[in-house]
Amino acid sequence: MSTPLDSPDQGGIATLDRELEQLLNEELIEPGDHERFSHYVKKEKILESALTGKPVKALCGKKWTPGRDPEKFPVCPTCKEIYESLRD
Repeated sequence: MSTPLDSPDQGGIATLDRELEQLLNEELIEPGDHERFSHYVKKEKILESALTGKPVKALCGKKWTPGRDPEKFPVCPTCKEIYESLRD
């Protein structure tokens, strides 16, 4: 008797792994969402998220698990405004 692991093309874990990999590789960005920006978060929260996988919360309220290079995106205007108001 064969199992899904014996024939990965017929489903099972191999299919789930391929689907998960595909989802992680695709970065679908919808107009108007916060995925277009880099957000301000406390450095220690970023480190904690990297170690635990728990999401972080930006100054603007966005919650997500960091995983992309923030240098590739413009700074969130809401985060920037809040940060600058805190510095005064």
